[in-house]
Amino acid sequence: MLSRVADSLYWMSRYLERAEHTARLLDVDLQLRLEGSQDAGAARWVRLLNALHTPLPTSGKMDSAALSHSLTFDRAHASSIVSSIAAARENLRHVREQCSTVMWEQLNQMYLQMAQQQSLHQSHHFFTDVRRGANLFHGITDSTMSHGEGWFYIQLGKYIERTDLLAALIGTHFAQLPHPLDEPVESEEYLEWVGLLRWCAAFEAYCKTHTAEIRPLRVAEFLVLDAEFPHSIRFSIDMVHSALQAIGDLTKRKALASTRITGRLRAMLNYSQIEEIMAEGPAAYIDGIRRQCGQVHNSIYQIYFDYPVEAAMTP
Repeated sequence: MLSRVADSLYWMSRYLERAEHTARLLDVDLQLRLEGSQDAGAARWVRLLNALHTPLPTSGKMDSAALSHSLTFDRAHASSIVSSIAAARENLRHVREQCSTVMWEQLNQMYLQMAQQQSLHQSHHFFTDVRRGANLFHGITDSTMSHGEGWFYIQLGKYIERTDLLAALIGTHFAQLPHPLDEPVESEEYLEWVGLLRWCAAFEAYCKTHTAEIRPLRVAEFLVLDAEFPHSIRFSIDMVHSALQAIGDLTKRKALASTRITGRLRAMLNYSQIEEIMAEGPAAYIDGIRRQCGQVHNSIYQIYFDYPVEAAMTP
C-alpha cells in the first residue's frame, strides 16, 4: 500500500474518533447542566477544555453556550466537530478507491448534515446523530471492507486517538482528588463522577461490574486497567499493539520501536495495581502513557508514512 494511502486512512480514522469523542463530551455536559449547580458546571468546563487541549477563555467566564458552539462549529479549532468530520471526509476522499461505496456514503452524509447545521437548537439530537454516525461508519467498515492492510491502518488510527483522548480526559479529572479514594461519593460530587464515566461511554458497563456505587478508586481501575471495555486505556493499547503487529506481518516492514513501546505499555497496564498507581500519583502515570503514545505515532510515521525511498526498495 502506498504511504499516502496509509496516511490518509490513518488520519481519517483519528479525526472521526475525535469528532465522536467531542460530541459525547458536549452532550454529557449538556445533560449534567440540567442537574448540577453553576459552580460545578464551571469546574467541569475547565476539565473538559483541558482534556480537549483548548485554551480557557481569556475573560475567565465559562459561557457554556458559546463554548459548545465553538467546539462544534469553529473550523479553526482542530478538536471541533465540524473540523474533525471535514478532515476525516477529505482524507477518505483522497483514497476513495480503498473504501466501499457505503463507507464513503456514510461519511459524506455526516459531512453534508453538518454543513447544513447552523445552530445547536436541538443539540442533544445533533450530538447523538454525530455519535451514531461515527459508530455506524465503523460498523459499515468492519462489514464491507476487507480486513487487510488498509483496515488495520483504520484500527490503528482509531485506537491511538482514543488512547490519547481518554488519557487526557482521565488525567484532568484525577488531577485533584479531594475525596478519599475508596469511599463512596455522594450528592453533587456523585454527578461529576457519573459525568466522567459517561464521558468515557462507561457508566452502564461500570455499573454492571461494580454496581452504581461510585468509588474513585474503582472508577480509575475500570477506565485505565479493564481489559474488556472498549473505552479503557488498556483495551485501546491492546488494539494498537495488535494492529501494529498485523501491519508489520502484512508489509514485511515491522515498526520495531512502536511494537516495543506498545508491548511495554501492555505489560505495564497488565501488571499495574490501581492502588499503586494512585499512591504514586495518577497524573504522572497518565502523562507517561500519553508521552509513549506520541512516541508510537512518531515511529509509525517514520516507518510507514514518511520513509526514504531507499528504505522501501531494500529487500
